[in-house]
Amino acid sequence: MNIAQLLLGRKVLTAAQLDDAQALHLAEGLRLDRAIIQLGFLTELKMLELMAEHLHLPLVKLEDLTIPPETLSALPAKIVYRKRLVPISTTNGTLRVATSDAFDLYALDDLRLSTGLEIEPVLAPSEEIEKLIKSHYGLGGDTLDEMVGAGENGSGTVTEGSEDLLEMAKEASVIKLVNEIIIEAVNERASDIHIEPYEHQMSIRYRIDGVLQEASVPPQMHRFQAAIISRIKILANLNIAERRIPQDGRIKFQVGGRQVDVRVSVIPMLFGEGVVMRLLDKSNVLFTLPELGMDEVTFGMFKALIDRPHGIFLVTGPTGSGKTTTLYAALNAIVGPGLKVLTVEDPVEYHLHGVNQIPVNHQVGMTFEKGLRAILRHDPDVVMIGEIRDLETARAATQAAMTGHLVLSTLHTNDAASAPMRLIEMGVEPFLVSSTMIGAMAQRLVRRICVKCKEQYVPERSALPKDLILEPGELLSRGTGCPRCRNTGYRGRTGLYELMVMTEVISEKILERAPSPKIVAAARVSGLRLLREDGWIKVRQGHTTPDEVILCTAL
Repeated sequence: MNIAQLLLGRKVLTAAQLDDAQALHLAEGLRLDRAIIQLGFLTELKMLELMAEHLHLPLVKLEDLTIPPETLSALPAKIVYRKRLVPISTTNGTLRVATSDAFDLYALDDLRLSTGLEIEPVLAPSEEIEKLIKSHYGLGGDTLDEMVGAGENGSGTVTEGSEDLLEMAKEASVIKLVNEIIIEAVNERASDIHIEPYEHQMSIRYRIDGVLQEASVPPQMHRFQAAIISRIKILANLNIAERRIPQDGRIKFQVGGRQVDVRVSVIPMLFGEGVVMRLLDKSNVLFTLPELGMDEVTFGMFKALIDRPHGIFLVTGPTGSGKTTTLYAALNAIVGPGLKVLTVEDPVEYHLHGVNQIPVNHQVGMTFEKGLRAILRHDPDVVMIGEIRDLETARAATQAAMTGHLVLSTLHTNDAASAPMRLIEMGVEPFLVSSTMIGAMAQRLVRRICVKCKEQYVPERSALPKDLILEPGELLSRGTGCPRCRNTGYRGRTGLYELMVMTEVISEKILERAPSPKIVAAARVSGLRLLREDGWIKVRQGHTTPDEVILCTAL
């Protein structure tokens, strides 16, 4: 029985769909099963399930397997890359290999001859096989094999002094390798890519959920670091001949229909140039405020503040704590046909429908302060400033709030109570701060426990902080580690929030230039919940772990 008869007999494919697939098969030379998958009539997994049943082959889930290192070394990396076959176990002279192609019998025969072992094939989705190859054999290994085989010079190494560096950076294999590095980062939800040269190796690390994680890189990657970095510099419109000073640039990518803006920073180091690429997914789905991790009480208070007609509201925290994301979510909650909303940002990170967004451009003198003064003549109701960095911007913001505008912005302070004092330290008069500020919110990001490997456990009281109060026998949650979370036990992040709403008592403290502890004491009377306290609530709810809260709210 051929594949067409099988699918028609199982009634998973209609005769009309089969005709379309056969037309594609004839037109483009695609094998019939792949034509059916490409046209979307069946998913790859469904096709593999049918093939597994028909051919009496096991269908395995690779992410659930632990493969011993000696099994992985049973096949040369070159064969793994070329044939897309992964060894998963060896028993009594039989090598079990995972493949996504049930019909590639020649590849299995080649393995039998080259290894001298009996080959037992099992089926697995190609996506899982690719992920396993990248994690165990290294990113871009097949491309590197091609480059090594090409023998760029006597040693197969492209050096920084090579006259052919520009030409090499334009080679298809180098272009493909750089694309793979960036696409892998996007697929892994990374916010940054760090490429770091050392004497005998090149390190590639991805920042995922705020933590740097080493990417598996084949050792021969080091030989092509000059060509890889030159390719990145060409994409970012940088000078590839200049290796003595730092350079900054930008790249725009289309990945899976999404536009990704990449900010590139290149710095000369001891053994070459180091590169950091910041990934901004402009088509990223915006979060709603509850999705950010706000509980109902905090959300209600925050929504009431951003619905006010005028005043300044500040979101505070260190770099990478999600301040801008919170402001975008706030704008998304209030934007509508009845409001004129303008933003001044450096850079514009997300595109917001219905919001007029202005990028800062320091090269032509377009600063936050100039942008803010200009957009006030456009009669806005709500103004968002990416960050208040200096006295001029702070004064412009307070003036905008006094003249009937709602101003949203960010500051770098450790807690909400320090926000008004930071404005005063910049040079804004205390009476202006106390009369225009309506609230401030400090925030941090903590990693979420991976839902796939989440388990409950009985914690040891002695190992927990004293301010984490638990009921007797109360269980906490943790992640044991799985392929989905890269064996970290965490996947995704959620926010911790400390929202301070201005009251008369707090305003008086600001006028008196009272230190932050006194402002905190006054805010506690009106219900302020500290970051750490919000963290313990999320720990008890099973969203995160005590270690994460301690890490970002150390006393």
